[in-house]
Amino acid sequence: MSARQKYTDVKKGAQDRMPQEEMKKPLILGGASPRHLKTSISDPSTPLVGIMGTGDFSRSLATRLVASGYRVVVGSRNPKRCASLFPEEAEVTTQHQAATQADLVFVALFPEHYSTLAGLREPLVGKTLVDVSNGTKINRDKQSYAEQLANIFPESSVVKAFNVISAWSLQTGPRDGSRQVLICSDSSRAKSAVLQICRSLGFIPVDMGRLSSAQEIENTPLYLFPSWRVPCLSTLCLFFFFYAYNFLRDVVHPYATAGKSKFYKIPVEMVNVTLPSVALVTLALVYLPGLVAAFLQLSWGTKYRRFPNWLDRWLQQRKQLGLCAFLCAALHAVYSLCLPMRRSARYNLLNTAFKQVKVGQEDSWVEEEVWRMELYLSIGILALGLLSLLAISSLPTVGNSLNWREFSFVQG
Repeated sequence: MSARQKYTDVKKGAQDRMPQEEMKKPLILGGASPRHLKTSISDPSTPLVGIMGTGDFSRSLATRLVASGYRVVVGSRNPKRCASLFPEEAEVTTQHQAATQADLVFVALFPEHYSTLAGLREPLVGKTLVDVSNGTKINRDKQSYAEQLANIFPESSVVKAFNVISAWSLQTGPRDGSRQVLICSDSSRAKSAVLQICRSLGFIPVDMGRLSSAQEIENTPLYLFPSWRVPCLSTLCLFFFFYAYNFLRDVVHPYATAGKSKFYKIPVEMVNVTLPSVALVTLALVYLPGLVAAFLQLSWGTKYRRFPNWLDRWLQQRKQLGLCAFLCAALHAVYSLCLPMRRSARYNLLNTAFKQVKVGQEDSWVEEEVWRMELYLSIGILALGLLSLLAISSLPTVGNSLNWREFSFVQG
Protein backbone atom coordinates (compact mmCIF):
# COMPACT_ATOMS: atom_id res chain seq x y z
CA MET A 1 0.00 0.00 0.00
CA SER A 2 1.43 3.35 -1.06
CA ALA A 3 1.92 6.27 1.33
CA ARG A 4 -0.69 8.32 -0.54
CA GLN A 5 -3.29 5.55 -0.16
CA LYS A 6 -2.55 5.21 3.56
CA TYR A 7 -3.00 8.98 3.97
CA THR A 8 -6.32 8.79 2.12
CA ASP A 9 -7.60 5.95 4.35
CA VAL A 10 -6.58 7.76 7.55
CA LYS A 11 -8.26 10.96 6.37
CA LYS A 12 -11.46 9.12 5.45
CA GLY A 13 -11.57 7.39 8.86
CA ALA A 14 -11.13 10.72 10.64
CA GLN A 15 -14.01 12.20 8.67
CA ASP A 16 -16.27 9.25 9.53
CA ARG A 17 -15.54 9.63 13.25
CA MET A 18 -15.81 13.42 13.36
CA PRO A 19 -19.65 13.81 13.60
CA GLN A 20 -19.85 11.45 16.58
CA GLU A 21 -16.97 13.20 18.35
CA GLU A 22 -18.32 16.68 17.67
CA MET A 23 -21.78 15.79 19.02
CA LYS A 24 -20.26 15.38 22.49
CA LYS A 25 -19.32 19.04 22.88
CA PRO A 26 -20.88 22.41 22.12
CA LEU A 27 -20.53 23.85 18.68
CA ILE A 28 -20.22 27.41 19.92
CA LEU A 29 -17.42 27.85 22.39
CA GLY A 30 -17.37 30.93 24.60
CA GLY A 31 -17.86 33.84 22.28
CA ALA A 32 -16.28 32.27 19.22
CA SER A 33 -17.30 33.76 15.93
CA PRO A 34 -19.11 31.61 13.36
CA ARG A 35 -15.89 31.42 11.35
CA HIS A 36 -14.27 29.48 14.19
CA LEU A 37 -17.10 26.96 14.75
CA LYS A 38 -15.96 23.36 14.77
CA THR A 39 -17.31 21.61 11.68
CA SER A 40 -16.61 18.52 9.61
CA ILE A 41 -15.80 18.09 5.95
CA SER A 42 -18.87 16.97 4.00
CA ASP A 43 -18.78 14.19 1.45
CA PRO A 44 -19.74 15.52 -2.01
CA SER A 45 -22.08 12.54 -2.42
CA THR A 46 -24.22 13.46 0.60
CA PRO A 47 -27.57 15.20 0.03
CA LEU A 48 -27.60 18.97 -0.18
CA VAL A 49 -29.80 20.48 2.53
CA GLY A 50 -31.23 23.96 2.07
CA ILE A 51 -32.26 26.45 4.74
CA MET A 52 -34.53 29.42 4.11
CA GLY A 53 -33.79 32.18 6.62
CA THR A 54 -30.79 33.55 8.47
CA GLY A 55 -32.01 33.82 12.05
CA ASP A 56 -30.64 32.17 15.20
CA PHE A 57 -32.28 28.85 14.46
CA SER A 58 -31.02 28.86 10.86
CA ARG A 59 -27.43 29.52 11.94
CA SER A 60 -27.51 26.83 14.65
CA LEU A 61 -29.12 24.31 12.30
CA ALA A 62 -26.59 25.01 9.55
CA THR A 63 -23.70 24.54 11.96
CA ARG A 64 -25.11 21.28 13.31
CA LEU A 65 -25.78 19.94 9.80
CA VAL A 66 -22.26 20.79 8.62
CA ALA A 67 -20.77 19.21 11.74
CA SER A 68 -22.78 16.06 11.01
CA GLY A 69 -21.40 15.76 7.49
CA TYR A 70 -24.15 17.38 5.41
CA ARG A 71 -23.68 19.87 2.61
CA VAL A 72 -25.68 23.03 3.38
CA VAL A 73 -26.91 25.90 1.23
CA VAL A 74 -28.63 28.88 2.88
CA GLY A 75 -31.15 31.03 1.05
CA SER A 76 -31.11 34.70 2.03
CA ARG A 77 -32.42 37.97 0.64
CA ASN A 78 -29.01 39.52 1.46
CA PRO A 79 -26.41 36.77 0.90
CA LYS A 80 -23.36 39.04 1.11
CA ARG A 81 -24.39 40.56 4.42
CA CYS A 82 -25.29 37.22 6.06
CA ALA A 83 -22.45 35.04 4.73
CA SER A 84 -20.17 35.84 7.68
CA LEU A 85 -22.75 34.50 10.15
CA PHE A 86 -22.54 30.92 8.89
CA PRO A 87 -19.73 28.34 8.80
CA GLU A 88 -17.40 28.52 5.83
CA GLU A 89 -18.58 25.10 4.64
CA ALA A 90 -22.17 26.38 4.25
CA GLU A 91 -22.91 28.23 1.01
CA VAL A 92 -24.98 31.40 1.48
CA THR A 93 -26.80 32.39 -1.69
CA THR A 94 -30.15 33.72 -2.88
CA GLN A 95 -33.39 32.01 -1.98
CA HIS A 96 -34.06 31.01 -5.60
CA GLN A 97 -30.65 29.39 -6.01
CA ALA A 98 -30.94 27.58 -2.69
CA ALA A 99 -34.39 26.24 -3.64
CA THR A 100 -33.05 25.09 -7.00
CA GLN A 101 -29.93 23.34 -5.63
CA ALA A 102 -31.22 21.71 -2.44
CA ASP A 103 -32.90 18.30 -2.26
CA LEU A 104 -34.54 19.09 1.11
CA VAL A 105 -35.32 22.59 2.41
CA PHE A 106 -35.83 23.78 5.99
CA VAL A 107 -38.23 26.73 6.08
CA ALA A 108 -36.93 28.71 9.08
CA LEU A 109 -39.03 31.84 8.60
CA PHE A 110 -41.82 33.38 10.60
CA PRO A 111 -45.16 32.01 9.36
CA GLU A 112 -46.37 35.47 8.38
CA HIS A 113 -43.53 35.60 5.83
CA TYR A 114 -44.43 32.34 4.08
CA SER A 115 -46.25 34.25 1.36
CA THR A 116 -42.92 35.80 0.27
CA LEU A 117 -41.80 32.34 -0.86
CA ALA A 118 -44.63 31.94 -3.36
CA GLY A 119 -42.24 32.77 -6.20
CA LEU A 120 -40.22 29.64 -5.38
CA ARG A 121 -43.08 27.27 -6.13
CA GLU A 122 -41.60 26.03 -9.42
CA PRO A 123 -38.04 25.19 -8.19
CA LEU A 124 -39.52 23.49 -5.11
CA VAL A 125 -41.81 21.14 -7.04
CA GLY A 126 -41.42 17.56 -5.76
CA LYS A 127 -39.03 18.56 -2.99
CA THR A 128 -39.34 18.21 0.77
CA LEU A 129 -40.10 21.29 2.89
CA VAL A 130 -39.52 21.10 6.64
CA ASP A 131 -41.60 23.57 8.65
CA VAL A 132 -39.96 24.45 11.99
CA SER A 133 -42.23 27.34 13.02
CA ASN A 134 -44.03 27.91 16.32
CA GLY A 135 -46.86 30.19 17.32
CA THR A 136 -47.11 32.65 20.17
CA LYS A 137 -50.29 31.13 21.61
CA ILE A 138 -52.00 27.76 21.63
CA ASN A 139 -53.97 27.18 18.43
CA ARG A 140 -57.23 25.23 18.67
CA ASP A 141 -59.29 26.38 15.70
CA LYS A 142 -57.11 27.65 12.85
CA GLN A 143 -55.02 25.63 10.43
CA SER A 144 -51.52 24.76 11.54
CA TYR A 145 -48.61 26.63 9.99
CA ALA A 146 -47.43 23.44 8.32
CA GLU A 147 -50.80 23.01 6.63
CA GLN A 148 -50.71 26.64 5.50
CA LEU A 149 -47.28 26.01 4.00
CA ALA A 150 -48.65 22.91 2.24
CA ASN A 151 -51.41 25.05 0.72
CA ILE A 152 -48.82 27.49 -0.68
CA PHE A 153 -46.72 24.62 -2.10
CA PRO A 154 -49.23 21.93 -3.10
CA GLU A 155 -46.67 20.12 -5.29
CA SER A 156 -44.10 19.84 -2.50
CA SER A 157 -44.00 17.42 0.43
CA VAL A 158 -44.32 19.31 3.73
CA VAL A 159 -42.96 17.85 6.97
CA LYS A 160 -43.49 19.35 10.42
CA ALA A 161 -40.38 18.82 12.55
CA PHE A 162 -37.74 20.40 14.83
CA ASN A 163 -40.13 23.02 16.27
CA VAL A 164 -39.69 21.55 19.77
CA ILE A 165 -35.88 21.93 19.52
CA SER A 166 -34.42 25.33 20.30
CA ALA A 167 -31.40 26.97 18.72
CA TRP A 168 -29.54 26.46 21.98
CA SER A 169 -30.10 22.68 21.83
CA LEU A 170 -28.73 22.64 18.31
CA GLN A 171 -25.65 24.58 19.44
CA THR A 172 -24.83 22.58 22.57
CA GLY A 173 -25.91 19.16 21.33
CA PRO A 174 -28.77 16.90 22.44
CA ARG A 175 -27.46 16.22 25.93
CA ASP A 176 -30.42 17.34 28.04
CA GLY A 177 -33.91 15.93 28.52
CA SER A 178 -35.32 17.52 25.35
CA ARG A 179 -33.92 15.08 22.78
CA GLN A 180 -37.16 14.04 21.10
CA VAL A 181 -38.13 15.57 17.76
CA LEU A 182 -41.82 15.28 16.87
CA ILE A 183 -42.36 14.66 13.15
CA CYS A 184 -45.48 14.39 10.98
CA SER A 185 -46.17 14.41 7.25
CA ASP A 186 -48.50 13.01 4.61
CA SER A 187 -45.51 11.80 2.55
CA SER A 188 -43.73 8.71 3.84
CA ARG A 189 -40.73 9.41 1.58
CA ALA A 190 -40.27 12.94 2.89
CA LYS A 191 -40.79 11.81 6.46
CA SER A 192 -38.13 9.11 6.09
CA ALA A 193 -35.63 11.69 4.83
CA VAL A 194 -36.26 13.96 7.85
CA LEU A 195 -36.09 10.97 10.22
CA GLN A 196 -32.64 10.18 8.86
CA ILE A 197 -31.45 13.75 9.33
CA CYS A 198 -32.83 13.79 12.85
CA ARG A 199 -30.89 10.65 13.80
CA SER A 200 -27.74 12.00 12.15
CA LEU A 201 -27.95 15.14 14.32
CA GLY A 202 -28.17 12.98 17.44
CA PHE A 203 -31.84 13.51 18.27
CA ILE A 204 -34.60 10.94 18.72
CA PRO A 205 -37.37 11.18 16.07
CA VAL A 206 -40.96 10.50 17.13
CA ASP A 207 -43.39 9.78 14.28
CA MET A 208 -46.67 11.58 15.03
CA GLY A 209 -48.48 10.43 11.88
CA ARG A 210 -50.04 12.58 9.18
CA LEU A 211 -49.72 16.32 8.70
CA SER A 212 -53.01 16.86 10.52
CA SER A 213 -51.04 16.29 13.75
CA ALA A 214 -49.01 19.46 13.08
CA GLN A 215 -51.34 21.58 15.20
CA GLU A 216 -50.71 19.40 18.23
CA ILE A 217 -46.93 19.50 17.59
CA GLU A 218 -46.98 23.30 17.26
CA ASN A 219 -48.85 23.63 20.56
CA THR A 220 -46.41 21.40 22.44
CA PRO A 221 -43.73 24.05 23.22
CA LEU A 222 -46.40 26.39 24.61
CA TYR A 223 -47.51 24.10 27.43
CA LEU A 224 -46.08 25.28 30.76
CA PHE A 225 -44.29 22.46 32.60
CA PRO A 226 -46.69 19.72 31.42
CA SER A 227 -44.92 16.98 33.40
CA TRP A 228 -45.31 18.96 36.66
CA ARG A 229 -49.05 19.58 36.55
CA VAL A 230 -50.25 16.28 38.03
CA PRO A 231 -47.47 15.94 40.69
CA CYS A 232 -48.04 19.50 41.94
CA LEU A 233 -51.82 19.10 42.04
CA SER A 234 -51.48 15.77 43.85
CA THR A 235 -49.16 17.32 46.44
CA LEU A 236 -51.49 20.30 46.99
CA CYS A 237 -54.53 18.04 47.35
CA LEU A 238 -52.73 15.90 49.91
CA PHE A 239 -51.62 19.01 51.78
CA PHE A 240 -55.15 20.45 51.99
CA PHE A 241 -56.57 17.08 53.05
CA PHE A 242 -54.13 16.57 55.94
CA TYR A 243 -54.28 20.26 56.87
CA ALA A 244 -58.09 20.12 57.12
CA TYR A 245 -57.87 16.96 59.22
CA ASN A 246 -55.33 18.52 61.62
CA PHE A 247 -57.38 21.73 61.78
CA LEU A 248 -60.48 19.82 62.84
CA ARG A 249 -58.56 17.70 65.36
CA ASP A 250 -56.25 20.29 66.96
CA VAL A 251 -58.25 23.53 66.68
CA VAL A 252 -61.96 22.98 66.10
CA HIS A 253 -62.38 20.01 68.44
CA PRO A 254 -60.75 21.63 71.55
CA TYR A 255 -62.69 24.83 70.90
CA ALA A 256 -66.02 23.02 70.54
CA THR A 257 -65.61 20.65 73.51
CA ALA A 258 -63.61 22.64 76.07
CA GLY A 259 -63.75 26.22 74.75
CA LYS A 260 -59.97 26.38 74.31
CA SER A 261 -58.77 28.79 71.63
CA LYS A 262 -55.82 27.32 69.74
CA PHE A 263 -56.20 29.25 66.52
CA TYR A 264 -52.65 30.58 66.93
CA LYS A 265 -51.44 27.17 65.70
CA ILE A 266 -52.81 27.72 62.18
CA PRO A 267 -49.84 29.49 60.49
CA VAL A 268 -46.90 27.46 61.81
CA GLU A 269 -47.61 24.44 64.01
CA MET A 270 -50.39 22.98 61.86
CA VAL A 271 -48.35 23.43 58.69
CA ASN A 272 -45.41 21.74 60.38
CA VAL A 273 -47.59 18.79 61.43
CA THR A 274 -49.09 18.46 57.95
CA LEU A 275 -45.86 18.52 55.92
CA PRO A 276 -44.37 15.17 57.05
CA SER A 277 -47.62 13.35 56.27
CA VAL A 278 -47.66 14.83 52.77
CA ALA A 279 -43.97 14.01 52.26
CA LEU A 280 -44.43 10.37 53.26
CA VAL A 281 -47.51 9.82 51.11
CA THR A 282 -45.88 11.54 48.12
CA LEU A 283 -42.76 9.42 48.58
CA ALA A 284 -44.98 6.34 48.61
CA LEU A 285 -46.45 7.50 45.30
CA VAL A 286 -42.90 7.50 43.90
CA TYR A 287 -42.29 3.81 44.62
CA LEU A 288 -45.83 2.48 44.22
CA PRO A 289 -45.97 2.55 40.38
CA GLY A 290 -42.77 0.49 40.19
CA LEU A 291 -44.38 -2.18 42.36
CA VAL A 292 -47.56 -2.12 40.26
CA ALA A 293 -45.49 -2.42 37.07
CA ALA A 294 -43.54 -5.38 38.49
CA PHE A 295 -46.76 -7.09 39.55
CA LEU A 296 -48.25 -6.64 36.07
CA GLN A 297 -45.14 -8.04 34.39
CA LEU A 298 -45.19 -11.07 36.68
CA SER A 299 -48.89 -11.65 36.04
CA TRP A 300 -48.43 -11.26 32.27
CA GLY A 301 -45.32 -13.44 32.20
CA THR A 302 -43.45 -10.99 29.98
CA LYS A 303 -41.71 -7.60 30.19
CA TYR A 304 -42.37 -6.63 26.57
CA ARG A 305 -46.06 -5.84 26.92
CA ARG A 306 -47.01 -2.17 27.15
CA PHE A 307 -48.26 -0.78 30.43
CA PRO A 308 -51.64 0.99 30.56
CA ASN A 309 -51.48 4.69 29.69
CA TRP A 310 -52.24 5.81 33.25
CA LEU A 311 -49.41 3.67 34.65
CA ASP A 312 -47.02 4.80 31.93
CA ARG A 313 -47.68 8.48 32.78
CA TRP A 314 -47.35 7.71 36.49
CA LEU A 315 -43.95 6.09 35.94
CA GLN A 316 -42.76 9.09 33.93
CA GLN A 317 -43.70 11.52 36.72
CA ARG A 318 -41.86 9.81 39.56
CA LYS A 319 -38.98 12.31 39.53
CA GLN A 320 -41.36 15.24 39.87
CA LEU A 321 -43.21 13.49 42.70
CA GLY A 322 -39.90 12.78 44.40
CA LEU A 323 -38.91 16.46 44.26
CA CYS A 324 -42.29 17.46 45.70
CA ALA A 325 -41.75 14.99 48.54
CA PHE A 326 -38.27 16.43 49.10
CA LEU A 327 -39.72 19.96 49.21
CA CYS A 328 -42.25 18.97 51.89
CA ALA A 329 -39.58 17.20 53.95
CA ALA A 330 -37.21 20.17 53.69
CA LEU A 331 -39.95 22.61 54.72
CA HIS A 332 -40.81 20.39 57.69
CA ALA A 333 -37.17 20.47 58.79
CA VAL A 334 -37.01 24.26 58.53
CA TYR A 335 -40.33 24.70 60.37
CA SER A 336 -39.12 22.39 63.14
CA LEU A 337 -35.89 24.36 63.53
CA CYS A 338 -37.84 27.61 63.73
CA LEU A 339 -40.30 26.42 66.38
CA PRO A 340 -38.02 27.23 69.37
CA MET A 341 -37.41 30.72 67.98
CA ARG A 342 -41.12 31.23 67.44
CA ARG A 343 -42.00 30.03 70.97
CA SER A 344 -39.32 32.25 72.46
CA ALA A 345 -40.63 35.31 70.63
CA ARG A 346 -44.20 34.51 71.66
CA TYR A 347 -43.12 34.10 75.29
CA ASN A 348 -41.40 37.52 75.21
CA LEU A 349 -44.52 39.13 73.75
CA LEU A 350 -46.77 37.60 76.41
CA ASN A 351 -44.32 38.56 79.15
CA THR A 352 -44.28 42.17 77.91
CA ALA A 353 -48.07 42.22 77.73
CA PHE A 354 -48.33 40.87 81.29
CA LYS A 355 -46.10 43.65 82.58
CA GLN A 356 -48.24 46.26 80.81
CA VAL A 357 -51.42 44.81 82.32
CA LYS A 358 -49.91 45.09 85.79
CA VAL A 359 -49.37 48.81 85.33
CA GLY A 360 -52.87 49.28 83.91
CA GLN A 361 -52.13 49.38 80.14
CA GLU A 362 -54.22 47.59 77.52
CA ASP A 363 -52.91 44.30 76.10
CA SER A 364 -55.03 44.09 72.94
CA TRP A 365 -51.91 44.43 70.73
CA VAL A 366 -50.51 41.04 71.79
CA GLU A 367 -52.75 38.83 69.66
CA GLU A 368 -52.18 41.02 66.60
CA GLU A 369 -48.40 40.87 67.03
CA VAL A 370 -48.45 37.12 67.55
CA TRP A 371 -50.44 36.56 64.37
CA ARG A 372 -48.17 38.89 62.40
CA MET A 373 -45.08 37.06 63.63
CA GLU A 374 -46.56 33.65 62.80
CA LEU A 375 -47.61 34.68 59.30
CA TYR A 376 -44.28 36.32 58.46
CA LEU A 377 -42.40 33.28 59.68
CA SER A 378 -44.56 30.85 57.72
CA ILE A 379 -44.42 32.88 54.49
CA GLY A 380 -40.65 33.25 54.79
CA ILE A 381 -40.13 29.52 55.23
CA LEU A 382 -42.36 28.71 52.25
CA ALA A 383 -40.51 31.20 50.06
CA LEU A 384 -37.17 29.75 51.15
CA GLY A 385 -38.39 26.26 50.33
CA LEU A 386 -39.55 27.20 46.84
CA LEU A 387 -36.27 28.96 46.10
CA SER A 388 -34.36 25.89 47.31
CA LEU A 389 -36.43 23.63 45.02
CA LEU A 390 -35.73 25.87 42.04
CA ALA A 391 -32.02 25.92 42.86
CA ILE A 392 -31.83 22.13 43.11
CA SER A 393 -33.89 21.67 39.94
CA SER A 394 -31.50 23.96 38.08
CA LEU A 395 -28.49 21.75 38.76
CA PRO A 396 -27.34 20.05 35.52
CA THR A 397 -27.53 16.58 37.06
CA VAL A 398 -31.17 17.15 38.01
CA GLY A 399 -32.45 19.56 35.39
CA ASN A 400 -31.11 17.53 32.45
CA SER A 401 -33.37 14.60 33.36
CA LEU A 402 -36.59 16.48 34.07
CA ASN A 403 -37.57 17.27 30.49
CA TRP A 404 -37.98 20.99 31.03
CA ARG A 405 -39.71 22.86 28.22
CA GLU A 406 -37.53 25.48 26.55
CA PHE A 407 -39.11 28.91 26.28
CA SER A 408 -37.45 30.23 23.15
CA PHE A 409 -39.11 30.28 19.77
CA VAL A 410 -37.15 28.71 16.96
CA GLN A 411 -38.07 30.78 13.93
CA GLY A 412 -35.33 32.77 12.27
